[in-house]
Amino acid sequence: MSSLAKYLSTCGYAVLGSDARRGEETDGLAFYGVKTFIGANGERKELAEADVVVYTDAIPQEHAELKKARELGKKTLSRGELLELVCDCFPHVVSVAGSHGKTTCTSICAHILKSTGVPFTAHIGGEDSLFGNFHFTGREYFVTEACEYKRNFLKIHAETAILLNIDRDHMECYESEADLIDCFSRYAHRAKTAFVCADDPNCLSLGDFPTFGIENPLADYRATELRAHGERYSFTVEEYGKALCRVRLNAIGKCNVYNALAAFAAMRSFGFNEREIRRGVETFRAVKRRFERLGEYHGASFICDYAHHPREIASTIATAQGICKGRLFVVFQPHTYSRTKLLMREFINVLRGVENLMIYKTYSAREKYDGEGSGEALAESIGGCLYSENVYVLKTWLKKTLKEGDVALFLGAGDIYFAAQYLLKELQ
Repeated sequence: MSSLAKYLSTCGYAVLGSDARRGEETDGLAFYGVKTFIGANGERKELAEADVVVYTDAIPQEHAELKKARELGKKTLSRGELLELVCDCFPHVVSVAGSHGKTTCTSICAHILKSTGVPFTAHIGGEDSLFGNFHFTGREYFVTEACEYKRNFLKIHAETAILLNIDRDHMECYESEADLIDCFSRYAHRAKTAFVCADDPNCLSLGDFPTFGIENPLADYRATELRAHGERYSFTVEEYGKALCRVRLNAIGKCNVYNALAAFAAMRSFGFNEREIRRGVETFRAVKRRFERLGEYHGASFICDYAHHPREIASTIATAQGICKGRLFVVFQPHTYSRTKLLMREFINVLRGVENLMIYKTYSAREKYDGEGSGEALAESIGGCLYSENVYVLKTWLKKTLKEGDVALFLGAGDIYFAAQYLLKELQ
């Protein structure tokens, strides 16, 4: 929402907004001239003066301001509907979809576009180390995430679409896994060109699309001769069997080979040469909360990652093990009761092998308490791990156990990031 607000303000619109609490995002909006109110209040005079009211699907339909706007007869748009209108303003649109990796791949696309020098706008779902969540130099190219939550990605008409993977997530929005896959198929078929992952069986099942991958030898764009340099990878990009160039990533994790390769393939569809694309890929370094190093305590590294799905967790833990010189301590915060309940068996399988594990209280987001999908239920099912609802318990645990060379890995898409920041500050 905040990056769309920044775009509209850049275009000359007067933009006001409200949020549940003040933070870095609300403070950043002020730089763009966007005034933000804290808390829901349907009686604000600014609401009565608005021409259009835009809302996120994360809020309930009975939200005080949304309800009042409709009572006043205001035109209301969901975030997805606004994004659809914004996309229609650009001649070239690149959209990035998938259950995992959207933010990183979108950021890499933005770095490539910057490298080429074309006028572009980037709408990023997280905080890129260079661009933040928004970057504007013109209205020729638009790169955006296409989120599957509430089927919002079906509103986007992209010239070039990327599909990184398909996994069971946001299942509260879908009737079945088959329904989820069908919607991803509709997303891919809406684009003029769609690149799908050749190493993901669900992606391959969608039809005859150009592909990218590592393992599948039939991938149209393939990363070969992978070499790890302390969890940073280099690889050769092959295009339809021909070696184009060698790329060395400055981002940590093998998952970023897929993200970079997908962005590479998509940008080739616009005719950019491999040197421009490689230069852009290599300038990408990190996205906030994606294997982000927060600092150290007594020689132990504090790292935070947004991973909240079993597949993401497995990948992030493997990356952490690759750089850890001592012991690995993992603090995982489940994100929503529904996801934890649906994927309970997968969470257990991924986390049961972690030797030093703490499950932190569930981040409920928009949901009401459900004991079957709670952090307590997950910890009990895993067995042999700890559970905490209190940052002071985490502080005591880490203070007593961390030694030089250890890694404390904080996983989750909720407020665990702020808990980790607080803990590090307190311990230091």
